[in-house]
Amino acid sequence: MKNEQCFDFQSVSPQMEVERAVAELRFGRPVIMRDCDRRIATLALDCVSPSLFDQFARATDNRHSLYLTEERAGRLGIGTVCGIAVPLAGRSFDDASRLAYALGAERPVLWEAADPLVAATAELARLALLLPAMVAHEIDADDNRFAACQSLDVAQLKASIIARQHFQQVVRTRVPLKDIGDADFAVFRGGLAQKDQIAIIVGNPDLSRPVPARIHSSCITGDLCGSLKCDCGDQLRNGLAQLKAAGGGVLVYLDQEGRGTGIGAKMRAYGYQHQGLDTIDADAELGLASDHRRYEAAAAMLGLLGISRVILHTNNPTKIDGLRANGIDVAGHVRVTGTVTPDNVNYLRTKTLRAGHTLELEKLIAAG
Repeated sequence: MKNEQCFDFQSVSPQMEVERAVAELRFGRPVIMRDCDRRIATLALDCVSPSLFDQFARATDNRHSLYLTEERAGRLGIGTVCGIAVPLAGRSFDDASRLAYALGAERPVLWEAADPLVAATAELARLALLLPAMVAHEIDADDNRFAACQSLDVAQLKASIIARQHFQQVVRTRVPLKDIGDADFAVFRGGLAQKDQIAIIVGNPDLSRPVPARIHSSCITGDLCGSLKCDCGDQLRNGLAQLKAAGGGVLVYLDQEGRGTGIGAKMRAYGYQHQGLDTIDADAELGLASDHRRYEAAAAMLGLLGISRVILHTNNPTKIDGLRANGIDVAGHVRVTGTVTPDNVNYLRTKTLRAGHTLELEKLIAAG
């Protein structure tokens, strides 16, 4: 009889449980969030169908509520540090959607401070790149109406953060770049959903000294299509040029579209910007904070490249703090600028005045 290798397919990591819950939310299905003996059934309003919304209401005897983040509550004129819960009895799917996302929505008459367990479901929505407006209802331990739904413990959600730092290099190869010359593209796999992330190595960085580095978050509109609403494409190309001029360096290109909110939320926010809101207020209307990006992946990738000290090419102090918090020594930083245009000047002014970016904007305007 052959000695066959057995695999334990029942052993599931916290990261895998989170990924399954994320997939269920994106398919518009309920997820159960647990904490000790408590259970919350929840839906992400962003992608649920009206018919399932109504079905959920019936299943909860119309005792469901809508969780709104601190940012969205603030746009409705309600000050809170933990978000709010609004009863949904008698409210339709369209009513709930207007309350969750619409400009000029009326402040709800009835609301209460959100339960921390319900607030935890919004973090799951953010990981799913969905807007964090959650339809929720607490269910009893013996309530089997949601027995078929994916279940996730809050402890598993917290534990998955550590797993997001685990990456491995899967390939590295040469790619000639316009105006830069030969560069190496190193692909790393890991984090949530085992995504592929890229590091672009320009020249031959001296690893015995602080390495010139840039952490660049993806921007399809700016990097790929040349959007004039931001300076991202300019920063990408100018950042690579600066690394070459510095004698070599590394640009870590992270899949963090829309400051970590995803392309869907970014386009919704663009629509609100067309109506006069700045980038931060537009995100707040959608229940989002000013920046949801994380830098564990960047630090892990730099570490795998043998880099522990960097000169960071950035205008954003949050990136410096993010790398330092994950074990990378930032020995200094260099500004990276782009072209100021009538289309992006207000965006750049908002980044400078409200997000703390170290842009000398007035000098750039005068130079333009």
